[in-house]
Amino acid sequence: MASRFGPAVKAFVLCLLIGGSGVGYVWQKEQLARLGQQIKLRESRLSALKEQNEKLRKQLAFMRSPRFLEARIKEWSLGLVLPQPGQIWRLTEPSAEATPPEPSHQYAQGDRVPLYP
Repeated sequence: MASRFGPAVKAFVLCLLIGGSGVGYVWQKEQLARLGQQIKLRESRLSALKEQNEKLRKQLAFMRSPRFLEARIKEWSLGLVLPQPGQIWRLTEPSAEATPPEPSHQYAQGDRVPLYP
C-alpha cells in the first residue's frame, strides 16, 4: 500500500516546494519594490530638506547683515547709535611664546591633628 502512494507523495512534495519557492519569489520581489519606493521617497525628502536648509542659511546671513540690522533698529526706534572710539576696547591676543604664570600654592592654616597617636 505504501508503494502505491509513494509517487503521489513525492509529486505532492515537489509541487509544494515549487509552489512555495514561487510564492517566496513573488513576496521577495514585492518587498524589494516597496523598499525601492521608500528609498525614493526618503531621497526626495532629503533633497527638499537640503534645499530648505540652504534657503534658511541665506536668510540668516541676510538677517545678520549690518544693512538689515540698521533697518530694524530704525524700524523699532531703539535709539542705538555707533559707539564712540573711546568706548571701544581692543584686546590683544596673548602670544604663543608667552609662558604661563607659575602656580601659587596656598595652604590652609589650622591645628594639626596627628594621624597616629
